[in-house]
Parts: sequence; structure tokens; C-alpha cells
Amino acid sequence: MDHITDKERLLLIEQAVAGDKKALETLVLGVQDLVFNLSLRMLGTFPDAEDASQDILVKVITHLSSFRGESSFSTWVFRIAVNHLKKYRKHMFAKLPLSFEFYGDDIRNGKVDDVPDLTQDVEKSVLAEELKMSCTNVMLQCLDVESRCIFILGAMFKVDSRIAGDILGLTPEAYRQRLSRIRKRMAMFLNEYCGECGGGACHCINRVNYAIQNHRISPAHLDFTSAKPISSRKMAEVKEAMEAIDDLSEEFSFYKAYESPEVLKEAIRAFLAGTAFSVVRNA
Repeated sequence: MDHITDKERLLLIEQAVAGDKKALETLVLGVQDLVFNLSLRMLGTFPDAEDASQDILVKVITHLSSFRGESSFSTWVFRIAVNHLKKYRKHMFAKLPLSFEFYGDDIRNGKVDDVPDLTQDVEKSVLAEELKMSCTNVMLQCLDVESRCIFILGAMFKVDSRIAGDILGLTPEAYRQRLSRIRKRMAMFLNEYCGECGGGACHCINRVNYAIQNHRISPAHLDFTSAKPISSRKMAEVKEAMEAIDDLSEEFSFYKAYESPEVLKEAIRAFLAGTAFSVVRNA
């Protein structure tokens, strides 16, 4: 989406609330990638992120008339998304919680050499990249929900501490202090165990078959490597009021941003083609 000004976005909101389908579609298209990437980091898997993103975007649409312009539109969307995701319990890791202790023990003691070739003729380097993206994403599930929110807003989206604190109900100082502690904890774990992003001995190429055996990746469903990455410039265009926090963000540059999957886009198009306008006008 081309960059639009705050004034132009406010006009789009007015038009959407009045029943302008094109204006509503433009607004939703402008934030759906942001919502999907936040959901993916919070929930860990593409299917769960798709389901949660659809719920969040419907909430954005149905609550659009309540937007008063007291914050940027993207900040308002972030607040809706974060509140939804903090309470979301339908995802896989809500039923199978992880911990750094479990992750570390599996890296140390997993019998990676005892597994036969399960690659199904898929290039092993491709599967290793899929595992890397999946592993570093799922690793976020070792954090509690609040810490995960703080880390994702700070390390991936680089949200200004005042805005992030407002979204999470924290003072900017408390947010920065907690973000610093969480980032150090994540960096320590990577440095101890991960040979791809830190100084550890674990390398994805050696654990591909083990990961397939344990259903962590599938040669038939390469969600991360088949997804289309989004440039950092484009992500900056679809969210405003987002500022860099500090230079430590480079430690976590392996967290890529992705375009919304086509299944999510189609679901939102179907919703917009239905009763969306009457819902927006009467909300």
C-alpha cells in the first residue's frame, strides 16, 4: 500500500464508517500484514496466526466507528490486537506450553543421530531454513504472555516505549526496564544453545530429520520458507508512530516479517463482501 498521511487516513475512516467499501478495504489492507505478524510471533504457528488475525481484523472493522483519532490508527489497531492475543487460548501452545528449560534440554539430549532420512526429497538446506525460522519463532513461546508482548513490540516492531507502555498499561520506564531484561534473557539463551543466531553448538542442518520426526516442521508444509517476506521499509509504511529503541535490535534481525497468507486475505475479502458495511455503520 502506498504511504498515506494521518489526515488521509482519518478521511478514509470517515468514508468507511459511512459505508464506502473501497475506503474500508484500503484501511484493512493497510494493517493486515502488521496484525498477522504480531499474531504469528505471539502464537507461534501460521494456522493459529491466520485464525487470530481474522478475528482481530473483524474487531477492527466492527469497532471502527469508535476510533477517535487520539492515537495513530496503527497504535489503535495494535491495542485491539494485543488485548485479543493476550487472552487467546485456542492456539497450540496454550495447550502445550514451552519453557527455556525444556528447549535447552531438548537441544542437549535430543537423539538427532538416531533418526532416518525423512526429508522426502526436499532440499535439506531448505528444510534447515524452515527449521531456523520456526525454531526462533516458537522460542518466543518460552516467555509468558506479557513478556512475549513486550519483547515482540520492542525487538521486532521497535515500538516507542511511550506507545508500547500505553498499549500494555505500563509506564515507559517500566516497559524499557522489562524489555531490557527480556532481551538479555533471550540473547543469553541463543548464545548458549543456538549455533545459527548465537554461539551455541546447535545447528539446524543437523536437526532437520529430528524436527520432522517430532512434527516441528513438515516437508509438505513449508510455511516460513514459502511465505513472502516484507521489506522493513514496507513495514514502516503500514504502521506509524513506531520508532527504534536501541541498537540491540540488530541481535534479533532474524525475525522476518511476512505478507499475510492468501487464505487470510480471502477470508477478509469475503467478510468485506458481506455485511461489513452495515456492521460498521451500526457498531
